[in-house]
Amino acid sequence: MTRRPRIAHVMAGAANGGAELFFERLTMAQSADGLDILPVIRRNTERRARLESGGLHPRELSFGGRLDLLTRPRLRKALKHFKPDVTVAWMNRAARFTPVGDWTLVGRLGGFYDLSYYRHCQHLVGNTRGIVKWLKQEGWPEERAHYVPNFAADLSSVPPSRPADIPKHAPFILALGRLHRNKAFDVLIRALAKLPGVWLLIAGEGPERANLEDLARREGVADRLLMPGWADPAPLIRECDVLVCPSRHEPLGNVVIEGFSAGTAVVAAASQGPMELIISGNNGLLAPVEDADALAACIHEVLENPDMKKKFSRAGRHSWENEYAPACVLRAWEQFLHTVSPNHGNIL
Repeated sequence: MTRRPRIAHVMAGAANGGAELFFERLTMAQSADGLDILPVIRRNTERRARLESGGLHPRELSFGGRLDLLTRPRLRKALKHFKPDVTVAWMNRAARFTPVGDWTLVGRLGGFYDLSYYRHCQHLVGNTRGIVKWLKQEGWPEERAHYVPNFAADLSSVPPSRPADIPKHAPFILALGRLHRNKAFDVLIRALAKLPGVWLLIAGEGPERANLEDLARREGVADRLLMPGWADPAPLIRECDVLVCPSRHEPLGNVVIEGFSAGTAVVAAASQGPMELIISGNNGLLAPVEDADALAACIHEVLENPDMKKKFSRAGRHSWENEYAPACVLRAWEQFLHTVSPNHGNIL
């Protein structure tokens, strides 16, 4: 008699972040699709509540520093009790703590990480083809390196919401993410100075806030910049005229996929992930990394060309439907899990 695989997902990441949020979406979607899922998470009240609202029963552990001697045995006990066919360790800290056992151990990478953390893993999954190519270049066996993309929820029916502080008829561009140097929001603020009358909202929080606010004052755009912290992105993505991903370093760019889903025109810097997602001139525009002039020119071109904006909206949505919709990615994950399960001959 065949059955579907039992999967444990181990996430020891931060409270906020693209990988952490996708972990939540994937585990809940797999559970809703009928798979037996055990999420193991670093202690986080909000994440636990979200997972529980999705019908899951997460196990919380400390996942502390080098002196944490309790997480590993407790994790081993939880896994032995659950009896997964496959255990997926998300990123470095989870991979360091997750033990080998009667399950296939998979490391899931959303970036170009130190592979020493994954030396006990039997398979690695990258969420871009570029990461998988890099794994092979680093010497990881080709047959044990796999590509499975992220998905974004369908945002097309989300009601748009315009922030009250942005004038009704003013062009409105949006950026999302942690306020970190890698995200290059400083480049976007310098680009904003070359876009008179355009408003920018950066939704996120992080260590660069004070520097970005100071830069906005020096560039003379503080009165056209909103930085409200973490905010529900979906209504903003639906409302904005252009979604911008200016990152210096971006292994994937979940925000680009969310823009595709919403049918919103996307402009991005040509970092690793956006270069894989965007065919410039087809489903979005790419500007050179760290080039404020070029980024401003791309944004201006979309804002001033309604036909281009409509083209990017349709083509981006087509990309989402064919590659990054939940059903597509869930099928890819289940095929991967079936392939790597130690009991794959008895698993549907």
